[in-house]
Amino acid sequence: MKRLLDIARVVRSKNSGPYELVLDVILRDRTLFDALRASGQFSPQRLAAAYGVSLREIRRIIWFAPANAVKVVMPRQIVSGSPGDSDVYGAQQHAPLLDLEFDL
Repeated sequence: MKRLLDIARVVRSKNSGPYELVLDVILRDRTLFDALRASGQFSPQRLAAAYGVSLREIRRIIWFAPANAVKVVMPRQIVSGSPGDSDVYGAQQHAPLLDLEFDL
């Protein structure tokens, strides 16, 4: 089992406007990218469970081979800048990804 943190060069999050959050994962090399993609383990079901949201909230998973990257788009739980928002830029929302493990 390999933790995402060990196979990724970059794991980050950011806003895509005030209503959406984008999670970016850039894998260390093409071999790891291909293995993760082919495994089917980086799935909407797995991400929804990690974030404690419904499956329909994982709007898109975009695999981008030229950069060995995968992008996830999901709604923000609190609109950016609204009362109660503790992360206006969405830059701290990638933490649930860090301990995910994959059998590659």
